[in-house]
Amino acid sequence: MDNKKVLFVSQEITPYLTESEISSISRYLPQGIQERGKEIRTFMPRYGCINERRNQLHEVIRLSGMNLIIDDTDHPLIIKVASIQAARMQVYFIDNEDYFQRKQVVRDSKGEEFSDNDERTIFFARGALETVKKLRWTPDIVHCHGWMSALVPLYLRKVYYDDPLFADLKIIYSVYNNDFKKPFRKSFNDKLVADGIDRKYIDFRGRADFFNISKLAIDNSDGIIIGSKEINKEIRKYIESRKEPILEYQDEEEYIDAYNEFYDKIV
Repeated sequence: MDNKKVLFVSQEITPYLTESEISSISRYLPQGIQERGKEIRTFMPRYGCINERRNQLHEVIRLSGMNLIIDDTDHPLIIKVASIQAARMQVYFIDNEDYFQRKQVVRDSKGEEFSDNDERTIFFARGALETVKKLRWTPDIVHCHGWMSALVPLYLRKVYYDDPLFADLKIIYSVYNNDFKKPFRKSFNDKLVADGIDRKYIDFRGRADFFNISKLAIDNSDGIIIGSKEINKEIRKYIESRKEPILEYQDEEEYIDAYNEFYDKIV
């Protein structure tokens, strides 16, 4: 299954953020998959704590300049790019002054989760997919990492489904032990409906919490990967009740080959 194209959409990638399970996998997996003969593109948010000069980020003018409307407000989409030389791979960054200029990632300096994480998640998902459209790059597989990527499967299946670029792809969602504690705001549903998503697909029973957001990603994916040794028990139970193929947790030595085989099985 070489020459397939894999789009990685990740909440965090090292060395741009400190090392974590997600950031480490999102750094070394794309490199390993590329070395096994597949073509890759990688996206993450451009958080304000990322040092642009040290990491040599620069704006891609031809991709920037679009506005995304969220809650009746225009938010300019800025695309930046950097290279990880050792891996021969580029990382695209989704940037916006309202959502990604602050110096923290998903919590403020007191450890409180940002109240606008709902809109940041929408902006990141839509920004990544709109940029892929501008690149005119047709992925065969979209692999999402972390809850900030959880809306990508939903948008692909319910908003972009009739776009020829995204017509035949398969979606894989990796579930990690990175729960957020504060449910998204009650207006979150309305913001998704405004983007053209039918309300029947986003029944959160009043709570857009970590379980329901993860469930949304799982429901719209073709395969699930358990990214952490331990994950939320409720989500684990839900995954096991579904029919999608599951790849169990893989250790550091094995995971790239195991993920690559899983991609080939799904496609």
